[in-house]
Amino acid sequence: MDDIFVPNFTWDFSVAQEIIKGSPIPVDAHLMIADVDRIALDYAAIGTASVTIHAEASETPRKTLQAIRAAGARSGLALKPGTDISVYEDLVDVVDMFLIMTVEPGFGGQSFMKEMMEKVARTRKLIGDRPIWLQVDGGISIDTIAIAREAGADTFVAGSAVFNSADPAEMVKMLRHRAADV
Repeated sequence: MDDIFVPNFTWDFSVAQEIIKGSPIPVDAHLMIADVDRIALDYAAIGTASVTIHAEASETPRKTLQAIRAAGARSGLALKPGTDISVYEDLVDVVDMFLIMTVEPGFGGQSFMKEMMEKVARTRKLIGDRPIWLQVDGGISIDTIAIAREAGADTFVAGSAVFNSADPAEMVKMLRHRAADV
């Protein structure tokens, strides 16, 4: 987050480099930034497992997604709640993951937008049997993860639910169990 594309700031590229360098697990970079077409390639080049760009921030999404893949990372395309998936259907051949935002991006702790489940279902239909992940981000909790799974999501970001929990590891187990029950 760069405080331009969304009204919040997290950390800069140098901090991300250190996280990626020191992480024993694959790192996903969800770039909520304005200059995404240029900066996404920097993240892909340092060994980030997947780099997700926002469709609304990219002037050349096809080119950027192809470049992310060429650098060895999985390519992701995120869509804000108000963005129609049909505008980006032609990118299905260069996307490894679609990310449907279920809150307005920028701040944690927002309420899950159940009305986004129609977009999730449409995106699942678009994906068909292709090996493309369908991720949801925003308001994911014990109460909402099954709703998102039923709509077709297979990958979940549950920041506030996990980090605000008294026992984050147990919360992750509970979320996984709840998603698997669908």
